[in-house]
Amino acid sequence: MSDTTVFTARRIHTMAADQPVATAVAVRAGRIVAVGSEVEVVAALGSDAYRIDTTLADHVLVPGLIDQHLHPLLAATTLATEVIAPEDWELPGRTFRAAATPAEYDARLAAAHASAGPDDDWLLTWGFHRLWHGELDRARLDAVSATRPIGVWQRSCHEFHLNSAALERLGLTEEWRQSKGPWAEMIDLQRGHFWELGAMNALLPKLAPQLMSRERMTRGLHQLVAYLRANGVTAFNEPGIMWSVEPWDLYEQILGADDVPLLSTFMVDGRTQSARGITGQAALDDAREQVARAPEGKVRMLDGHVKLFADGAIISQLMQMREPYLDDEGRPDEHHHGEWLMTPAEYGAMFETYWHAGWQIHTHVNGDRGLDMVLDTLERCSVAHPRPDHRAVVVHFANSTEDQVDRIARLGAIVSANPYYPVGFADKYALHGLGPERADVMVRSRSVLDRGVPLSFHSDLPMGPAAPLQLAAFAVNRRTVGGRVAGPEQCITVGEALHAVTLGAAHSWRMEHDLGSIEPGKLATFTVLAADPFEVDPTRLGDVPVAGVVYEGRWSPVPPAEHRAQARSARFVAVPGHGSGGDECEPHQGGCSCVAARALARAYLATIDAWHGSAA
Repeated sequence: MSDTTVFTARRIHTMAADQPVATAVAVRAGRIVAVGSEVEVVAALGSDAYRIDTTLADHVLVPGLIDQHLHPLLAATTLATEVIAPEDWELPGRTFRAAATPAEYDARLAAAHASAGPDDDWLLTWGFHRLWHGELDRARLDAVSATRPIGVWQRSCHEFHLNSAALERLGLTEEWRQSKGPWAEMIDLQRGHFWELGAMNALLPKLAPQLMSRERMTRGLHQLVAYLRANGVTAFNEPGIMWSVEPWDLYEQILGADDVPLLSTFMVDGRTQSARGITGQAALDDAREQVARAPEGKVRMLDGHVKLFADGAIISQLMQMREPYLDDEGRPDEHHHGEWLMTPAEYGAMFETYWHAGWQIHTHVNGDRGLDMVLDTLERCSVAHPRPDHRAVVVHFANSTEDQVDRIARLGAIVSANPYYPVGFADKYALHGLGPERADVMVRSRSVLDRGVPLSFHSDLPMGPAAPLQLAAFAVNRRTVGGRVAGPEQCITVGEALHAVTLGAAHSWRMEHDLGSIEPGKLATFTVLAADPFEVDPTRLGDVPVAGVVYEGRWSPVPPAEHRAQARSARFVAVPGHGSGGDECEPHQGGCSCVAARALARAYLATIDAWHGSAA
């Protein structure tokens, strides 16, 4: 048999500027050797032997879809708990319906307690958000159970709430809190509340045996693989591995399994280094040692990349903002303020260390004041030690101003944004915290592209769905959970959005020589679709069914059960206040938990089942 295979397709969107569309691609030894029409590809092969594979002849190929930034540890742990969140979560084999009100949240938590087994077993849940579910404290959790230890992981993963039984089980006393130095200021034992990453760093070593048990991680990682496969994800990056808690051997075993069509990459976490007092040359030595642990393979560290942190999480509204947060009446709220995850001095020192060493720096930043700090640091280092093509990455990019986008362009930085923010949160944040003017222009994608700034998208799973077509659709439509368009001037085209989940993402990792487009010499990794994303109604872009992937030349179809999960994931977004659904709600991008959207999803399930029966 020939070692060269020519795959034919109804259409191939290459994302290559010189040949954007094709109908055939030749693959040898896991790499692309020719692209074009079938006649052109065969001619390019000359006298080389080849075989024609028509398995994909009726389908549409795009470069392997990339989730530029997600967290396998968080995804495996949060989604393996009892999920009680503001939106539906539909996963392979599991369905969690939205809880949109405090009453719904309490009912779901009580039901989870009633079915959780013996009263001394832990109950762990994820997805709580104050703006949907009301204020949460130790007393409210004690009312659910005074004997069962209960842990509630906030929707952002930057906060935790524990009841009295959980605090006692973990031995969390006032003496323990005071021993945590500056982190103690983010811990309120009276309320059972732990917020932002300092408090999480203090809590997780105590809680990890329950939250991140071997059994839970194994089950969660298998679920993650099925979820990513169903959504056509062929590569992701975990920006900031914590070796002390992350199960590298399970990553290699499960994510790196031979039949898993996925590249899993990781990078050094500079914040954790700084928190441990590892700075300067010691940080660089430590970073190189981390990379040396796994420099190659399907599960590997990215050499020369480091993750730093500026301010707090957007989902918990702890980002640092230039102007004050607003109360529910639209007045400045003197009690609400953001947090620094690394102080400006700490951030500046670590940034300078890695900048002078030539590393590419990725910075988590959500508030416009936080972004000022990041850009000031970048400019200071650029003046002192200019670096061409440094690709410093502004990560998340929730809140910004037009003058800041100008600075990003002038300083040569790039942006990796989460386009779910305006879709999932603009309606609520317009009423609470930010006001409509700031809430609606979160994630200024159009402004970024108009300045020529490279743009990629990520899910930050579990912050948003690890479904690149949905992420693209969010950016194209910016349709909120309430059905309106937030900041219509920031909408981008389908082509631009697909670029952000293919070549733009690869460029952000300096892997554009291998990934992101279908061109000779690159890895033969494609996502195979049952419809053309350029032909569907843009509001349904996120619903285009994924048939499977070709991973480094090997066809891997999505199993039937996972096809159905992928279709259902179109209802990721719930409509606040609708609870179990309402006939008055119209279907909109991202879907909702209303009757109309569910009917549409059922139609898609029927279409996918029919397609799979003919394509299997």
